[in-house]
Amino acid sequence: MILAPMQGLTEVLFRRVFYRHFAGLFNYAVAPFVSLTHGNLADATKKIDDLLPDANRDSMPVVPQILGKEPTEFVELANRLCDLGYTEINWNLGCPMRKVAAKHRGSGMLPYPDELRHVLDQVVPAIRVSLSIKMRLGLTNRDEIFALVPILNDYPIANVTIHPRIGRQQYTGHVDLETFARVKPLLKHSVIYNGDITTLEEYKTIVGRFTDLFDVMIGRGILYDPTLPLQIKQNRKFSAEEKKLSTTTFIADLINEIDRRLPTDEAKLRKTKEYWCLISRSLPITEQQARSVLHATTLAETQQLIFNFIQ
Repeated sequence: MILAPMQGLTEVLFRRVFYRHFAGLFNYAVAPFVSLTHGNLADATKKIDDLLPDANRDSMPVVPQILGKEPTEFVELANRLCDLGYTEINWNLGCPMRKVAAKHRGSGMLPYPDELRHVLDQVVPAIRVSLSIKMRLGLTNRDEIFALVPILNDYPIANVTIHPRIGRQQYTGHVDLETFARVKPLLKHSVIYNGDITTLEEYKTIVGRFTDLFDVMIGRGILYDPTLPLQIKQNRKFSAEEKKLSTTTFIADLINEIDRRLPTDEAKLRKTKEYWCLISRSLPITEQQARSVLHATTLAETQQLIFNFIQ
């Protein structure tokens, strides 16, 4: 299993806490993307704080991810990360955010095969790390990926992760397993599946149907139920009591880590509520109780409500 990149969620703070409670369940994590469009890459340190070796020492292995289409900046950043000890870089061709896609970045690159080849032509020979790719089926059309497969097959790509939605869907609707089944055998590279695995049953459905997957990447399912990877490893569905026992201690540690690591009460409050929106689904509480945390106006009130619910 691989932990999916989720911007603002699966950053190093979360990875450290998850590793403390569920070490060894993920082969590695793909980190949230570093954008090529913000800041001067000549001094890349501020852009890659989340990836510095000291920050990740007590965490799971990490593969950095880059978002952008500028070959010179891509090579510069990839080789900077190589200097830090990384051996693989993931290229984000799946981000569905409209402002990103409108600039032919993320999933916005998928309708433009010539642009894809142009970037790969310049990046692949120049980087000192291997390149993997995370992508969607297309931006507006699920068949856009079929024009890209012959291009990808021309390069030594480490692996290709496919989230079988189009960019315009964002995270709505259903994954398109039929198109995934058509495209997968056409790729010469190892294929990783990503998308809508939130239960043990959904995991079994995917690996049962696609028996030769290189791996499976899980994202929001981890936030909805932090015990999911353990259920998968043990191949059994946990009882409500088992889930509560593991999840409550994990949440308490995550909240404490936020309190220790973030600089201001405003930042702590925002981050706490971001996680709570997702992780609260794993607790035996009502929707009204979950919403009461989001309506709290101070950090102290928010933390107190959460600790009341997880006792």
